[in-house]
Amino acid sequence: MEFRKNDMVTLEIEDCGTDGEGIGKADGFTVFVKDAVIGDRVRAKIIKAKKHYGYGKLMEILRPSPYRVEPKCPIARQCGGCQLQALSYEKQLAFKEKKVRGNLERIGGFSALPMEPIIGMEEPYHYRNKAQFPVGKDKEGRIITGFYAGRTHTIIENRDCALGVPQNKEVLDRVLSYMEENRAEPYDEKTGKGLVRHILIRYGFFTGELMVCLIVNGKKLPKEEALVEKLREIPGMTSITLNVNEKKNNVILGEELRILWGQGYITDKIGDISYEISPLSFYQVNPIQTQKLYAKALEYADLKGGENVWDLYCGIGTISLFLAQKAGFVRGVEIVPQAIEDAKRNAARNGIENVEFFVGKAEEVLPREYEEHGVYADVIVVDPPRKGCDEKLLETILRMQPKRVVYVSCDSATLARDLKYLCGMGYELKRVCAVDQFGMTVHVETVVRLQRKHT
Repeated sequence: MEFRKNDMVTLEIEDCGTDGEGIGKADGFTVFVKDAVIGDRVRAKIIKAKKHYGYGKLMEILRPSPYRVEPKCPIARQCGGCQLQALSYEKQLAFKEKKVRGNLERIGGFSALPMEPIIGMEEPYHYRNKAQFPVGKDKEGRIITGFYAGRTHTIIENRDCALGVPQNKEVLDRVLSYMEENRAEPYDEKTGKGLVRHILIRYGFFTGELMVCLIVNGKKLPKEEALVEKLREIPGMTSITLNVNEKKNNVILGEELRILWGQGYITDKIGDISYEISPLSFYQVNPIQTQKLYAKALEYADLKGGENVWDLYCGIGTISLFLAQKAGFVRGVEIVPQAIEDAKRNAARNGIENVEFFVGKAEEVLPREYEEHGVYADVIVVDPPRKGCDEKLLETILRMQPKRVVYVSCDSATLARDLKYLCGMGYELKRVCAVDQFGMTVHVETVVRLQRKHT
């Protein structure tokens, strides 16, 4: 049977797609339905039809899934931030583990996977230490903030995100009341006019320190001292800054930063290591799970104390400094100069001296240091962006022949592709563990250990 747009179908939802949408079949025709969860029986209206699959709009839940739960957030369906709030947390973990396993089997060609149980969160809400709220106006002209609806730049009003810290609401209430009182207009993406673009909030889970940064389309705010006065009253307030972004684009942060009050950074800890975090720093958004992720990476690295370790895509040195506690010497590589400055400062802050950091592309720095200076590695740790490792980098790893490779990945599809390459050239997959860093969303981190085969 051929299905067309506007056809109504009844579906048993059997699986979950990469964006959290429910997947069901009608006479062999696959339909992806947003807001449907595994185990639901639903009626859906087809809104887009291809030859073998289509997209449907959820019209009615005929029989709710045993895994369906009431979302904690009243606007979970409209907001683009969470995809899985209507699915029980246990089922979310099962879905993520299955997703990692499926990618490694299908793309990587692995069987009999050495997978350990997924490491879940004790509290899958209020775990984010960072939030960026766009500012705009509603139809009545009120100043609002919240999050963009899925795949749009329409702001869904929300000052109290269920994934963020409770302090966010207090900050937003005060910033918006300051804007109303002092006629600080929100930025309008369409016209390029207006002043306040975003409100960035960061919170130190282990220090209780709070940062507020206003991103503005200009050099200053009206009556800046009035804003500072309101925000200083919040317990833990440590840093109030202004970030200048006068470009007409979708990039949130500009390069110019000015301190309005306090210092330009907050501090926080992962394990025993303390970090300085500025508005521009890349820092893991879930510090509690990050500690578990890094502990697993350290376990997989199996360091005895004398090893030479390379940490590629090292950011502000978060994994490097963790590894340095057990390694002989660690070298970190990162393309962002600001991140390397942060990494060096964080090393000094913690009195860690057995580290060295390089600015550049990992796929260029590693071959250069290996070929020109004979720097080898016992263990290589990689934590690349979603697109995975550059092929030239994988080739260099193979030439250097480290005993172990620890791969930390935020995308199990590109992980599977890279593992297939490395395991086809002398390495074997020894251990795999998924870690849930982002409850209520479809994202999952994976850490694997590869061992060089003895030839």
